[in-house]
Amino acid sequence: MANDVVHVVDDDVDVRKSLGFLLATADFAVRLHESATAFLATEPKEIDGCIVTDVRMPGIDGIEFLRQLKARGLRAPVIVMTGHADVALAVQAMKEGAADFIEKPFDDQVLIDAIRSALSSRNKATATHPQSSDIRKNLDTLSERERQVLDGLVSGLPNKTIAYDLGISPRTVEIHRANVMSKMGAGSLSHLVRMALIADPKH
Repeated sequence: MANDVVHVVDDDVDVRKSLGFLLATADFAVRLHESATAFLATEPKEIDGCIVTDVRMPGIDGIEFLRQLKARGLRAPVIVMTGHADVALAVQAMKEGAADFIEKPFDDQVLIDAIRSALSSRNKATATHPQSSDIRKNLDTLSERERQVLDGLVSGLPNKTIAYDLGISPRTVEIHRANVMSKMGAGSLSHLVRMALIADPKH
């Protein structure tokens, strides 16, 4: 892990500095970039480590950044930071190949754990998902209503919209969502979305 670099891409100078300080104290080598454009302008041929980027940035946003990295054949894991209301963008980022997303404001340890996880799992083959059969088994334990709530979440819909579409209360959606997370063994919404995309890439 010694030569792994965490590239922080964020247009907010205060966020960049605080993330740089946090990650340096967690013993990561850090490089700060003021925008996706600035990062891509360095013309990296390959990237050691991973990228932490904001989803909302002027110019090239987080989603377009993921597409450009993919187009250039740059395979480093990308962790996307999103605002609380940006679930749809976060889900889109996962579909574009983001390794994880975390919602702001987040606990420092959540980010550090996400980076360590991304760095340790990037070397594993992702072409075949040995866990896909387990995920499908877990999906089969969901009730019809829980499947509907899961589909809403994977589509990036907020609880209120799912509740309206299904004709139930937002509180009921929260209960179903908690049940879905429990049955699927998901520790976070990003984990749940990732599992749903593995089981059904057409989502």
